[in-house]
Amino acid sequence: MANLKEIRNRIASVSSTMQITSAMKMVSAAKLKKAQDAITAMRPYADKLTELLQNLSGSLDADTGSSFAEERPVRKVLIVTITSNRGLCGAFNSNVIKESISLKSNTFVDQEVHFLTVGKKGFDQLKKKNTVVADHSKVYDDLTFDHIAQIAEELMEHFISGSYDKIVLVYNKFKNAATQILMTEQFLPIVPVTSENRSSTDYIFEPEKEKIVMELIPKSLKTQLYKAVRDSFASEHGARMTAMHKATDNASELRDQLKLTYNKARQAAITNEILEIVGGAEALNA
Repeated sequence: MANLKEIRNRIASVSSTMQITSAMKMVSAAKLKKAQDAITAMRPYADKLTELLQNLSGSLDADTGSSFAEERPVRKVLIVTITSNRGLCGAFNSNVIKESISLKSNTFVDQEVHFLTVGKKGFDQLKKKNTVVADHSKVYDDLTFDHIAQIAEELMEHFISGSYDKIVLVYNKFKNAATQILMTEQFLPIVPVTSENRSSTDYIFEPEKEKIVMELIPKSLKTQLYKAVRDSFASEHGARMTAMHKATDNASELRDQLKLTYNKARQAAITNEILEIVGGAEALNA
């Protein structure tokens, strides 16, 4: 059995760790509320804009269709991996990284695959054995639509120039504080709605439909990417809050076990001292 000093040091260490994890949980809970409000507010707008765009682009003729919806043989693929800059959030980052690598190994086996990362954790892992064309980890320092729009413009330029034939987003979609849904979402080319799934709404266009679509597509793509990053940002704080809550509970349980062990060891030491005193007294009386 470990001596009393070692157990006391472990109790102090666990208690200190528990204070840190508890503080991190409270910080993540505060940040989660703001991030959750932001994604909840913009999600209906982003989904409706994407639905409208898909209905419009799907109804365009092939010769007047947008270059963003151009289907061509897929030779080069760009996977946009959205993670966080910090760890201590459970399997949040590893799930996205594993899915990105799985896409390269299983889905796009015959294609040349490169990565673009949003988040330091994804960049640090993927750069070891893969080609990372760009890293945009600094957007989390000031997460605004304008900064995300610059990344979306970069992606659109890659697709229009023919550098990549398909661009895919991999991120965690926020469901609630304890649940994140791993998403693999095609960014470009735009996936038109099939005729059977297309909305039956009859739109009146002013000005021409083609002009509206051409102006709407860039805005929709920027909004789609911004929603994905916002989803990931909210999911990160939810995952970290849950992870720190579990860590705090585990530390509390371990501290209680150590206190019990310490009390047993202390009682055993006291008992031994009493036995030694009694034994010594009996030896003197003999």
